Amino acid sequence: MTYTIKVQPSGHQFTVERKEIILDAALRQGIAFPYGCRSGACGSCLGEIKSGSVGYPDGLPMALSEEDIEKGRALFCQAIANSNLEIHVPEIRRDTEVEIKTLPARVERLRKLSHDVMEMTLKLPETERLQFLAGQYVEFLLKDGRRRSFSIANAPFNDEYLEFHIRYVPNGFFTEQVFNKIKEKSLLRIEGPHGNFFLRNNSERPILLIAGGTGFAPIKSIVEQVIEENTNKPIHIYWGTRAKQDLYYDTLAKNWACKYPHINYIPVLSEPKIDDNWQGRIGFVHKAVTEDFADLSAYDVYMAGPPAMINAAKEAFASKGLPNEQLYFDSFDYSTDALKAVQQT
Repeated sequence: MTYTIKVQPSGHQFTVERKEIILDAALRQGIAFPYGCRSGACGSCLGEIKSGSVGYPDGLPMALSEEDIEKGRALFCQAIANSNLEIHVPEIRRDTEVEIKTLPARVERLRKLSHDVMEMTLKLPETERLQFLAGQYVEFLLKDGRRRSFSIANAPFNDEYLEFHIRYVPNGFFTEQVFNKIKEKSLLRIEGPHGNFFLRNNSERPILLIAGGTGFAPIKSIVEQVIEENTNKPIHIYWGTRAKQDLYYDTLAKNWACKYPHINYIPVLSEPKIDDNWQGRIGFVHKAVTEDFADLSAYDVYMAGPPAMINAAKEAFASKGLPNEQLYFDSFDYSTDALKAVQQT
């Protein structure tokens, strides 16, 4: 059995199979829904049901509140159709058409950036390149059918290699392999690019970039792209981690700020160690931003990190006047095998 879904305001139509996730059906048929984590944790795919009904086979998603349900809202990364639907979703309009590819890739280098972060560099076949937008991610296709998603840390203009920052998670299916089994020259398969977290080039507003942990990876991609484009628009980078050792690319970020007068870098530690001798900012990274900016209405804000950081920042930034359409985020959800995520174990 199939259902027909009509999308407003675009007027696009697509079909969904019985028990098929609505977002999966839309993407499969070239309908560019907004989405982030695909696990129901970030809320990026929130839309409105105008007619018809949906269900959630795995229970109500984390980011869907009772108020949302009462107002007819749905998270399409977890919802299935119970009937024909008419829905309202602000579809993504990209400046560039990006082809999603499945490619083999060879591990060129494995380098520990900190005690629990591995930098993995992949080399694509000589005859292939992966066109992507700064901030997007790819999925690693594992032999047992599972997928693991990680943000690309290098900028699109430098596309001979792909760089990833992979945090070790104890007993994590994929990260255990990366840290203990996968060697240089190993062959992997990837699919991408994916995600609607990417640098928008149609705005002259200054940029505010906020990273939590390995959320620095897509932020690094964006910064490198902006530098390459030789724009002098102000860029403010905030990077929040627990301790000093977690600022695994602190020197690089400091070098950006030293070399480019329009770039400002502020690291923030939530739990500095005594031997860190930390003289910088302490606390939650989003609070550092709200302390420094009384009004965010004139900024484009990009943030990448754990769901707790994203959710707290969205509320705090809205209170500082940030319009929703000027906020872009990538929610890293280290989740169980039952859930898909923007960045997984």
